[in-house]
Amino acid sequence: MTLMENISEVTEFLLIGLTDALKMQVPLFTIFTLIYLITLIGNLGMIVLILLDSRLHTPMYFFLSNLSLVDCVYASTVTPRVMVGFLMGDKIISYNACATQMFFFAAFATVESFLLASMAFDRHAAVCKPLHYSTTMTSTMCALLVTSSYICGLVQSSIHVALTFHLPFCRPT
Repeated sequence: MTLMENISEVTEFLLIGLTDALKMQVPLFTIFTLIYLITLIGNLGMIVLILLDSRLHTPMYFFLSNLSLVDCVYASTVTPRVMVGFLMGDKIISYNACATQMFFFAAFATVESFLLASMAFDRHAAVCKPLHYSTTMTSTMCALLVTSSYICGLVQSSIHVALTFHLPFCRPT
């Protein structure tokens, strides 16, 4: 007995949102817009503050500014598309747009995790071996930790998305 495989090609996905109630679309759009703007302003403000104040040019704030940058991009991968869906009622996303959105979402979620681990290593070095801290957390080490966080995030996301989008998808009937 042979199994027949679904060979239909999916070109778009239907997004099922929080609600289909028309009266909730504008309030949800407003709430998501406010949260998104607060996220962007807060994180970009932190980056600018760290860049402008020379007293904040330390490893801890270097990691924090990268974490803020990742949070800006991470928030920008999904939120604008959700807001367009609320405002326009557009509930369809193309296959390629979905794969791209998932790639960046997974990449920056992973980068965030690795950056948090790097920040934990930084604090561990500062607390547990304070006399060795300046030789352990050099600018080269910080750059290496941040760069490897981005590389690991992009590689992991590439693998994750490639494997996910090689799965067969069924059309709704």
